[in-house]
Amino acid sequence: MAEKRYEIGVDTGGTFTDIVCRDDDRLRLMKVPSTPADPSAAIREGFARMTAEWSLEATEVVRFAHGTTVATNAVLERRGGRTGILATEGFGDVLELGRQMRRQMYDLRLEPQTPVFLAPGSRRAEVRERVSASGEVLTPLDAESLARAVDELIEQGVEAIAVCFIFSFLHPEHEQLARRHIEQNHPGVMVSLSSEVDPTFREYERTCVTAFDAYTKPVVDRYLGAMEAELAAAGVPAALQVMQSRGGLAASQVARLRPVRLFLSGPAAGVIGGRAAGQAAGLDDLITLDVGGTSSDIAMISAGQALVRPESEIAGFSVRVPMLDINTLGSGGGSIAWLDAANGLRVGPRSAGADPGPACYDRGGTDPTLTDASLVLGYLNPAYFAGGSMALDAELARQAIADAIAGPMAIGVEEAALGIHRVANAQMTEGIRLISVKRGLDPREFVLLALGGAGALHAVPLAAELGIEKVLVPASPGVLSATGLLAAPVEHEVTAAFHRDLADLDLTATRAALDDLDRRCAELMAAEGVAAGTQEVRYFADVCYVGQSYSLEVPLDLAADDPAAALYNDFLFVHERVHGHSIEGPARIVNLRSIHRASSAELDLSILAPAAESTPVASKAERQIRVDGTPGAIAAAVYDRAGLPAGGQITGPAIIEQEDTTTLIPPGWRASVAGGGSLLIERPEATA
Repeated sequence: MAEKRYEIGVDTGGTFTDIVCRDDDRLRLMKVPSTPADPSAAIREGFARMTAEWSLEATEVVRFAHGTTVATNAVLERRGGRTGILATEGFGDVLELGRQMRRQMYDLRLEPQTPVFLAPGSRRAEVRERVSASGEVLTPLDAESLARAVDELIEQGVEAIAVCFIFSFLHPEHEQLARRHIEQNHPGVMVSLSSEVDPTFREYERTCVTAFDAYTKPVVDRYLGAMEAELAAAGVPAALQVMQSRGGLAASQVARLRPVRLFLSGPAAGVIGGRAAGQAAGLDDLITLDVGGTSSDIAMISAGQALVRPESEIAGFSVRVPMLDINTLGSGGGSIAWLDAANGLRVGPRSAGADPGPACYDRGGTDPTLTDASLVLGYLNPAYFAGGSMALDAELARQAIADAIAGPMAIGVEEAALGIHRVANAQMTEGIRLISVKRGLDPREFVLLALGGAGALHAVPLAAELGIEKVLVPASPGVLSATGLLAAPVEHEVTAAFHRDLADLDLTATRAALDDLDRRCAELMAAEGVAAGTQEVRYFADVCYVGQSYSLEVPLDLAADDPAAALYNDFLFVHERVHGHSIEGPARIVNLRSIHRASSAELDLSILAPAAESTPVASKAERQIRVDGTPGAIAAAVYDRAGLPAGGQITGPAIIEQEDTTTLIPPGWRASVAGGGSLLIERPEATA
């Protein structure tokens, strides 16, 4: 008998930890309640269950990929390492000064709008050294000044130091000398160099992202180190891989060196899984809607490619690190419904999380949540939640909504629950508009793909509001982020500043700069054990008009007849799409970027599809539900997702139940089983 080879993907969410295990001929799924105090505890429980229920042997695991929120939570909860900053003399306050832009102009009490919590003034020390804007050393690094500044930070009890010298991306030697000094004299202190974390111009942005990297490094290092140790103790021979924000995997040892690239690790895996599900159904233009326990994550996939943005936000602060273009909202299954001072209904961003969870979990939670509203409206089966692993208490859900919402508003409990859904759906609808219309894309030209434990409950109402005609629900949407981990390739990206006008671009210098980036990428890929001949290499340039403040990422094709002209024309196209206009004006390159991606086998989602032979579609029950736009309760047929044959059709109102999610099909919509086992939900008139 051939030896089994298991690949495991684990995505840690705010409410559940999702696990997908693939062997040669099937995918097996598991959901385990998350343990926020110790995220690895849920993974240990899941691994124990896999061993007991699936007869899985640890020695047969050849791949272990992980999506984690540890880096993000360290920032959101202010639980990062105690961090200090080493700056060039005279530039110690760069982090505090920021860009002199305020979002709240008229608040009576002004709060810092730059992340000074990362390193307050007492933990910022200055070093005598100076490099010019052209990379020339004006003042050599003063060793005595460096030693004194480092000692000042050590006295403050720092765990990590961000070294951010002016123009260091043009001359990194001074920062490298600083790291050598710290490692030799204070070996327990972690170091992040701005010339490695973000080797591009703009001092505030580079200082900010380097400080975030240092702040999260102790937490991420401890967590991933503990995960590596646990896998080794369990006898798992596979190396731990971690999802990065751009949508590629990295070995844990590499990820620990660049933790700032782990923001949005879990949501990025969901986008990759959504892309794989869309391709299996023959669809390349998608809006992914990932509704989990604490949030909703929305992203665009155009022509089969997930959109990437060079800068994102974490906890309201801009962080210049490439990430998939994901819009995160505080609207998830555990989001708490509440009334504001004007008695207006709100949902989120505060969440009941996994502990105590929604009121219906019967774990001590008393606040009404979106999940409680779904239960009251009849969408959820209280005896079959999370595959039957958890029973829900409908009376507790009704009582929570009655006490906090229905009573104060003097309306019925069902009306209040429907109102909670309306508010949450309105927030998600606006979130989709922001990431589509704001990027110059018409959402009506895309298919809405639902994932996450609650995505399929909200997708069709959102599509109706946005004018989207088709909704795709993958075979196992509740664990699609974990599935996406198995579909993601190993990928590394390196960026460097490269200021050149396109009008007189020197291709020899451009190729030399890219060769250096390729060398650094190759070193990262070699650390992963990826052979050079199995990699896909892509180049990009950040381009802007001369005098423009912000740039756009544009593909760079050195094989084109005239690479500079092709880059300029592509820049005009991207500028038109993103900003709604473009002009025939002079442009320049700001940065160059090289991306190396390992070739990987496509994830075959057809193994999730039902049997090809057609059988009659039969409902297993009927349930009274409430939907927007219909007075009173209506009868909805309830179907078992596993029993739907290929090509089978269901007309709403209907509820489709499965182990990891529930799908709502309102009146006027029809569902059929499509490629890869996905449900394609359409308006009947759209297919006429």
